[in-house]
Amino acid sequence: SGMNVRIPIQVVRSMQPGPTLFITAALHGDEINGTGVVRQIIHQGLLQLERGSVILVPVLNLLAFDRHSRYLPDRRDLNRCFPGTTTGSLASRMARRIFDEIVMRSDYGIDLHTAAVRRTNFPNVRADLSDPQVARIAKAFGIELILDGRGPKGSFRREACSAGCPTIVMEGGEVWKVEPGIVDSAIKGIVNVLRELEMLPGRPEITEHQLSLTKTKWLRAERGGFLQFHVKPGDGVEKGQAIATNTNLLGVEKSVLYSPYAGVVLGMTTLPAVTPGEPICHLGQLPRAMQPAKLTRNRAANEGLEERLIDELSTNVMVVERNEPNDTLDSRS
Repeated sequence: SGMNVRIPIQVVRSMQPGPTLFITAALHGDEINGTGVVRQIIHQGLLQLERGSVILVPVLNLLAFDRHSRYLPDRRDLNRCFPGTTTGSLASRMARRIFDEIVMRSDYGIDLHTAAVRRTNFPNVRADLSDPQVARIAKAFGIELILDGRGPKGSFRREACSAGCPTIVMEGGEVWKVEPGIVDSAIKGIVNVLRELEMLPGRPEITEHQLSLTKTKWLRAERGGFLQFHVKPGDGVEKGQAIATNTNLLGVEKSVLYSPYAGVVLGMTTLPAVTPGEPICHLGQLPRAMQPAKLTRNRAANEGLEERLIDELSTNVMVVERNEPNDTLDSRS
């Protein structure tokens, strides 16, 4: 149409100098949990800053947002196009403008995401813990699970960090939804980071059993069928524990998917009908010092947000127990 695309931005400034933090959402246009987070921060007046500034962007990718899509109209993923160029594709030009106007004006960043379509994620932070300043805000966010890694080449987070702006990603929930538990978790984490940076009064409220995970794996369907899930998002699982049973459409069992190690369910499909090779469960390997039973006990003792989120996110998948002989489980340990 030739009309300009204007990204909505609100800047909150204090009267005292200090760091600038950006908070962005909907880099993928269908991931709107973060949009709900930013809107709530704005409308509830949660940023009574003592110093510094916050750049709030409820929707980064308006072209994809208007289409309720992860991708731009040309099917490019904007989150693989950073830092971008001024002479490249539409995605590359958008990335360059976002990078110059937001990242290069900031000292720290938080980018809010959800799972891809037909999946859900238990809340976690993605961060390069080898960078001391990234590790600082990732741990201050206070969430239970941190996935340690740089991120894909061309991703917003990775390229922002490379440009000198320590940035983390929070992943949580599903596309096309604003989920109360995810919003509460994100806002709590953002407030924690602002406290860590002394932009808000008080000290961060960090979970007592925060875990850094370095190994994750997508478990995939060996054959097509219809799944019966045995775990929920956020569950701790033992090595050899059944994750899902694959049946034909009449309920005849075809195969069972088992956990290859003691871990925690980071994300999973919400669609029980699968084809061969389709991802079913994203599993993070737990450190030896934190086995599934201990993880469950810690959560119960703290009565934290994690238990609530497991209950809320599991409403999107039908979960039943699978009873197996003890020797079957032992043989897979």
